[in-house]
Amino acid sequence: MKTRSCMIGSNKVIWGPPQHMLIFDFKFETIPDGLPSTNNMDSTQSIPDLCDSTSKNCLVPLCDLISKLNDPPVTCLITDGIMSFTIQASQRFGLPNVFFWAHSACGFMGFKECRNLMDKGITPLKDASYLTNGYLDTIIDWIPGMENITLRDLPGIYRTIEPNNPLINFVAEQIETASKASAIILPTFDALESNVLNELYTMFPKLYTIGPLELFLDKISENNEFESIKCNLWKEESECLKWLDSQEPDSVLYVNFGSVIVMKYNQLVELAWGILNSKKKFLWVIRPDIIKGKGESERLLVPQEIVEETKDRGLMVGWCPQEKVLKHKAVGGFLSHCGWNSTIESICNGVPLICCPYFNDQFINCKYICSEWKFGIVMDSENVTRDEVEKVVVELLEGEKGKEMKRKAIEWKKMAEEATDFDGSSCLNLEKLVNEVLLFKS
Repeated sequence: MKTRSCMIGSNKVIWGPPQHMLIFDFKFETIPDGLPSTNNMDSTQSIPDLCDSTSKNCLVPLCDLISKLNDPPVTCLITDGIMSFTIQASQRFGLPNVFFWAHSACGFMGFKECRNLMDKGITPLKDASYLTNGYLDTIIDWIPGMENITLRDLPGIYRTIEPNNPLINFVAEQIETASKASAIILPTFDALESNVLNELYTMFPKLYTIGPLELFLDKISENNEFESIKCNLWKEESECLKWLDSQEPDSVLYVNFGSVIVMKYNQLVELAWGILNSKKKFLWVIRPDIIKGKGESERLLVPQEIVEETKDRGLMVGWCPQEKVLKHKAVGGFLSHCGWNSTIESICNGVPLICCPYFNDQFINCKYICSEWKFGIVMDSENVTRDEVEKVVVELLEGEKGKEMKRKAIEWKKMAEEATDFDGSSCLNLEKLVNEVLLFKS
């Protein structure tokens, strides 16, 4: 019987410029997350259940672990922003605690306004009719640094009709605790989100943007041992890279909805027909549990006739090494749920997006991708139709708008590379984080 757990990393670091940074002796320890044991480690966790369980059950095991790690002793904590219980642990041991929020700056600001949205009576919604009667198009014009935003654009937790939704209350508590952290890290870069970051810097003086982290890793060329550190929740099927090698440049649509999204069966079928009708080549990641209620025995959930029709121009896999796929010259576009990891990886590789958001910060990421950064085109995730899918796929891979989005994606890629250069904003912020917050004591 296997048990899911929180994973804690400890390492020794010698600080230097990215091209000379040395990292060694990295090891992992685990603490239980408090959720029931499971035999299936390749299963998607319930985010609300995970948040609730870790907040109630992880403090004592974390303190026990800190006490145990004494050779060398723990000198700081870097913890997920939604695991604010770690503040109590850092206070108990007199350690600095840096919160890593794995979101964009606009996503973080969207969550930060949680309490204000509740106080103004904007959320929770009065009843289910507010989801369809135009209320979601209410303009929210008072969020600092964010313009032309509607309720529909903000994180999906605000669409609840539950009077005391536990997830909204949980997010509000995490944001309030964030002010107690020694520092906050956001995996973005200044040029990408300058307006909202300028506002956040006044609210959180110890906020540091140090992204994209992938580009820092690329610059540490002599440390090839990082190849052995795999952080995916699913087993990768690397054979897809050989298939991509046989395709023409910019000819393949990559489709992946991340590690936790679940969708309705009819949504997946409409997606499949739309991709089929586009006549374009594709690499599609379909997790075993992407359809709620479907199991491993029904892994490829696409109708057999579509599988047969596309076998010469498409490949479907359970999971893949996404960063390597997005780096591949054959990939011309990415149909994505707009999670921040996928978004920033697209920017790193200059790949334009078809945006199909499902929940939480994916909606605000989609808004910025399409309206502000202009390297994506939106698709309705709730009412997916094969005609719309076909239209946006063709537009992305061969249309004039698709060519312009590709040009913008390349521009953002160059700016991301500049941010992670030795004298770039993210590199300088990383150095400031080390020096000002004293993450690592000599």
